[in-house]
Amino acid sequence: MKLFIQIPCYNEAATIARTLKDLPRHVEGFESVQWLIIDDGCTDETVAIAREYGIDHVVRLTKHLGLAKGFMAGLDACLKLGADVIVNTDGDNQYKGTYIPKIVAPILAGEADMVVGVRPIKQIDHFSRLKKWLQRFGSWVVRVASNTDVSDVTSGFRAISRDAAMQLNVFSQYTYTLETVIQAGQKNLAVVSIPIEINEELRPSRLLKSVFNYVQRSIGTIIRIFVVYQPFRFFLTIGSLLFAAGMLIGIRFLYFYFAEGGGGHIQSLILASILLGIGLQTILVAFLSDLQSVNRRLLEDIQYRIKKIDCGDFHKGSRKFLGSKPEEEQ
Repeated sequence: MKLFIQIPCYNEAATIARTLKDLPRHVEGFESVQWLIIDDGCTDETVAIAREYGIDHVVRLTKHLGLAKGFMAGLDACLKLGADVIVNTDGDNQYKGTYIPKIVAPILAGEADMVVGVRPIKQIDHFSRLKKWLQRFGSWVVRVASNTDVSDVTSGFRAISRDAAMQLNVFSQYTYTLETVIQAGQKNLAVVSIPIEINEELRPSRLLKSVFNYVQRSIGTIIRIFVVYQPFRFFLTIGSLLFAAGMLIGIRFLYFYFAEGGGGHIQSLILASILLGIGLQTILVAFLSDLQSVNRRLLEDIQYRIKKIDCGDFHKGSRKFLGSKPEEEQ
């Protein structure tokens, strides 16, 4: 059994040493523990410092592509190097490495395919009240969309089995955290969470450029989650509300039409016609979107089988992979 600890990095020269010092080299249940960093277009000494502290593998991206792409590239490399379990952590030393044995334990016991480390959000002083509220609201949205019970879906500290990693696809350019939990839930993978502690903040989050930017991205991500992963429910709900509003306004027009002998209220008739038309079209979009989601699931199944062949797992039972082909150094 091989455990790989991957660390997406973008200019983490000031923090990578402390992050690596905190990582274990031996974890019970594994023959080897290997460290891998994803050089997401670093322009500082991150890679050189990581080498000094004994990093085993470096995956290079030719330019800065963002956290989601770095996460994907790391999973791809870990799987091709033979990882049985992959732990993802951050390069800013936010998460305590001492919790790694705890988050891999449910996977070793066969109780989980993905384990998410849940931070004590209410107790984190450098999180604003708005950010804490958005964290809770976003986690609730993801629980609804995925049928999982993870209270901190934005936590990047997580363990993933080989089989589960092969089934994940991240389309977002922003972050991987929400999509991976939703996909795991929709694929009926076992997702569990355990409470963890975090280290003191060494630098501000790069995902939070401003409060407005964070709110904008969060709302956009939440809407996109429902459009991509619950399209039938999303469009059917909107279409039904519009159609119902049109029906009520239409009934109101008919009432006044017959009660007052057909005079006036032509505006209600026009509005009712518009709402009924838009509502009906949106309901039709719901059915078309549902057909597209079926095709997407079929394509994901084909991709999964190709990944198994690519990683040499075709005759090894239920093991799995991810995407992208970064340049890899060992």
